[in-house]
Amino acid sequence: MDLVTPMALRVAATLRLADFTPDDGAADGTDLDVLAESVEADPNALARVLRHLTQHGIFTEPGPGRFAANPAAALLRTGALGAAWLDLTGFGGQMDLAFTGLLHTVRTGEPAWEQVFGQPFWPYLDANPAISASFDAVMAIEAGNTAVATGFDWSTVSHVADIGGGSGTLIAEVLRHNPHLRGTLADLPKTAARAREHLAGLGLDSRCEVIGQSFFDPLPAGRDVYLLTRVIHDWDDAAASAILRRCAEAAGAAGRVLVIESAPEHDPAGFAEMDLRMLVLAGGRERTLDDYAALATDAGLRVDKIHHQVERYVIIECVPA
Repeated sequence: MDLVTPMALRVAATLRLADFTPDDGAADGTDLDVLAESVEADPNALARVLRHLTQHGIFTEPGPGRFAANPAAALLRTGALGAAWLDLTGFGGQMDLAFTGLLHTVRTGEPAWEQVFGQPFWPYLDANPAISASFDAVMAIEAGNTAVATGFDWSTVSHVADIGGGSGTLIAEVLRHNPHLRGTLADLPKTAARAREHLAGLGLDSRCEVIGQSFFDPLPAGRDVYLLTRVIHDWDDAAASAILRRCAEAAGAAGRVLVIESAPEHDPAGFAEMDLRMLVLAGGRERTLDDYAALATDAGLRVDKIHHQVERYVIIECVPA
């Protein structure tokens, strides 16, 4: 297996070629020179990429030098999840490029991201707002929002804090499904600004306070539930325990901490792949339920309940030890 087709596909997604080509059968296709001008590409090189992709069932060439989008190519149009993941200028594509440093990671145990991009992952995001926004968008898609909002009993909860809540997609869904709830979202200042805008656009800003801060610093205290959704897997054990400890401190004797992560029994292949991604990205890891129980103990918590969810996630409900 080589990288020719995967990279050609990513170039097509990055250039948004499918946005500039009509559906196959609906028209004669877009002329190569027009297409190249539209996406600012060299016509000769672009034609060779497209003809390679047509041989693999992506795009068609209904006439010489004219290209159209078949159903496979249409999945690369703006707004499609596939396009977001494959765009080489966005988080998903750059995460894939980080795997060119996998040998470095295997030899040293260090994340490949810094070796490939010149900075550790989190400082890189902070220095590149477009990639940071792309990261938030991908995380919003991956969060399993509806499962969390509807698959947990929120009836006894008055105030929920979403820690590392990104652009606010998850807490918006939780608040929308549970009108009695109030919320707090905490994330780094630039991300918090995006969350504030997102929640205001949904008319939820009056129900949700947004705080710009690190989750390694003391968190706002006294909320009933502290949510950590796909946060802990980004970090090694020491950092993960520190994040949980901050949540435990803020939750106090009466609060709860909900850790939303994947479990290996739901999708073993996907679990193993994501584990490798976390290693390459920032030195994080996927964990078993026993691993999370050990982290909870180290943070002064204990696992009280496990709520099995759809979309491969589990909610690990922790209370003070």
